[in-house]
Amino acid sequence: MFDSLTGRLQNAFKNLRGLGKVSDSNVAESLREVRMALLEADVNFKVARGFIESVKEKAIGQKVIQSIQPGQQIIKVIQDELIQLLGSENEALSIESNPSSILMVGLHGSGKTTSSGKVAKLLSKEGRKPLLVAADVYRPAAMDQLETLAKQLELPSVVMRGETDVLKIAKQARKEAAIQERDVVIYDTAGRLQIDESLVQELVKLRGLVSPQEILLVLDSATGQEAVNVATRFNDALEISGCILTRLDGDARGGAALSMKAITGKPIKLVGTGEKLDDFEVFHPERMATRILGMGDVVSLVEKAAEAVDIDEAKRMEEKMRRGEFTLVDFLDQLRQMRKLGSLESVVSMLPGGGDMVKGADLSKQEKEFRRMEAMICAMTPTERLKPQVLNARRRQRIAAGSGVRVSELNNLLNRFGQMRKMMKKMGKYQKMMKKMGGDRRGWAGLSVRSLISAASFCLNEMGHCA
Repeated sequence: MFDSLTGRLQNAFKNLRGLGKVSDSNVAESLREVRMALLEADVNFKVARGFIESVKEKAIGQKVIQSIQPGQQIIKVIQDELIQLLGSENEALSIESNPSSILMVGLHGSGKTTSSGKVAKLLSKEGRKPLLVAADVYRPAAMDQLETLAKQLELPSVVMRGETDVLKIAKQARKEAAIQERDVVIYDTAGRLQIDESLVQELVKLRGLVSPQEILLVLDSATGQEAVNVATRFNDALEISGCILTRLDGDARGGAALSMKAITGKPIKLVGTGEKLDDFEVFHPERMATRILGMGDVVSLVEKAAEAVDIDEAKRMEEKMRRGEFTLVDFLDQLRQMRKLGSLESVVSMLPGGGDMVKGADLSKQEKEFRRMEAMICAMTPTERLKPQVLNARRRQRIAAGSGVRVSELNNLLNRFGQMRKMMKKMGKYQKMMKKMGGDRRGWAGLSVRSLISAASFCLNEMGHCA
């Protein structure tokens, strides 16, 4: 995510960190590279210019704190301005009425239908009862896709094949929402290859009928400045309430995310980070800024763990680590829990400096190696998993044959596991911190994240990539 922008900014920061004093000349020279990084990221040139001017004004005008180097203080100014540029703070969905209506609008191929399912899942987690409505009467596959998503989510849907009047579909949806006592109705509307009058008029009529609390524009973040232009035109026609940026995981530049708020005045509310329904996040400007600057996003990682981790299991694992009793059974559990958090790349990228960890590493290949490790452990007997010291040559040959690997691969796994076991024993030192955190869900999830990170580190080391 935003790899090229992050890389360029990191290079610019190397020069900033070396500044011994702050002056007009050396700040201007250092910020020139930051400006070029923003322009190459397809950030609107007016936005980039205003950003640099604001940073320069605040950097020159600030008193340098004695305990902080001048360059580091400028980097802090850049971080603050980046947060401001992205929208300052998260703006949640406004769904106070019952039932509330959400219109999903956008062009063809932006990801409206998938995002409709993701929004429904997100609201379901919050205790809401969403109803999905297929309001795209022009693309038959859209109705089929939405119906399939609803079945996967075990949510009701309104699909009226053959009906060409969007308003009739909306009226039926409102009836179904009342009958089934659904409190949020999500309309997946039609898109076009470009904005035209017929599209706008259809959406205006639909908006007038359902009086939506949210009109969310779904945009492909990889299109850069074009996404911002589309947002401007949709906003002029419909007065959108916010945006959803999709395919953020494949956007190396970040121009759309950085320009959206400044140009349109509308916040980014949600972002799609992958194809799966779980690959969806609430947009937090401060967390996104730290990711862009290569500082990671541990808060979001802990929140993901809080949803995926079994708290009782986390407590049991902490106790075992404290006693130094980490086994291959526990390691297998860690691998499987880490998979719940998403891809290895997404997990590692949320760590401070995570972008540098994954450079040049084929993490999709490494995830296949995870499955090979899982196969080796699953080929062991319960006793062998608990006491790997009983694995003699004959047992190792049997396990290797049963999991389809070489004995040398199994030996390497066991040697590395021995090193990891020692490392995990040290995790018991975090017990005092856990008490300070109150032992709540997020606290236990934080400990579990550290153990998952250790598992990821082990696996990367196993494949020749030290994390």
